[in-house]
Amino acid sequence: MATLTPAAVRKQIEAGAPDPVYLLQGEDDVEKSALAADFDDLVDEGLRAFNVEHVHAVDLTSGDRILDAVGALVAAARTLPMMAPRRVVTVFQAENLIAPKRESEAASRALEDLLRLVDAPEPLTTLVLVAAPLDRRTKAFKTLAKGASIVDCGAPEDVAAAERWVRALVAKGGMDIDPQAARSMAVLAGFPERARNDGKTGNVKRLRGDVDRLLLYAMGQKRITVEDVRELAGPAALQDDWAMTNAIESGRTGEALRQLALMVDAGAAPEKILGQLGWLVRSKFPAVAPAEIRGAVDAVFRTDQDLKSSGGDPRVLLERLIVELCAGKRTRAARW
Repeated sequence: MATLTPAAVRKQIEAGAPDPVYLLQGEDDVEKSALAADFDDLVDEGLRAFNVEHVHAVDLTSGDRILDAVGALVAAARTLPMMAPRRVVTVFQAENLIAPKRESEAASRALEDLLRLVDAPEPLTTLVLVAAPLDRRTKAFKTLAKGASIVDCGAPEDVAAAERWVRALVAKGGMDIDPQAARSMAVLAGFPERARNDGKTGNVKRLRGDVDRLLLYAMGQKRITVEDVRELAGPAALQDDWAMTNAIESGRTGEALRQLALMVDAGAAPEKILGQLGWLVRSKFPAVAPAEIRGAVDAVFRTDQDLKSSGGDPRVLLERLIVELCAGKRTRAARW
């Protein structure tokens, strides 16, 4: 079968003309989940309870359990739709069926049963296999590729896909985001209005980092606005070496996080950044935030210990420290 883009698959779904079997794979779990959810639209909402089935292939530690799971999957796929023209069966963590961690006779039989289903699918069922990246050199993948449409979910292709990606990631973080705010983030990360023929896309690494920082910046809010995005994800131009500490001194969390991102992207060592933050607490907090000195010193010390013991991603540790240092209202002192 063909290799399709997520955008091409969504057009098939909108037209109500899906392929029999899909394999969604790739590193972008957000896009895979969003695309998998779109397949439910093939069935009217009022009939999904009878004709949409989601299977989670987790905790399958033995060949017998894998064999039982595949048996149930085949039965679900072979069941005729009820009062609808089509059924949708979606299997998440399908890599546990296709490439089990432990080989056994039962697991091999299960894979054979699954591949037979892919080779001769039920005409009235759309089968969607959602998996982590698979080894394309294996016999199982090559067999799958003959009967399934392969969809690589590596990164959003255009602004619309990147907007969906942002909204899904923000929702996963327990917040909502204005559609225009999500679109602005996609544009700032360089995603094109339409998918390009050369396969080039935007900077998904920057987009993921912007979302992470935005969730931290908007902590406690129910909804992220365009103003939040403008505050945090402005032009990527470093103002000066002390822009981050100046922003903290005046309590501007968004600007401080943005300047931290620019420093990290420019290659600044986490230890050097922590040194600046320590200097800020020692030299400036007595004047601008005297009531917060003890807590600030404790936060710097804790971050220093975490950095030395690899107690987390250095960027995340520094971001959390900045949020703590910016907490509360401070009187802006004279710039140094």
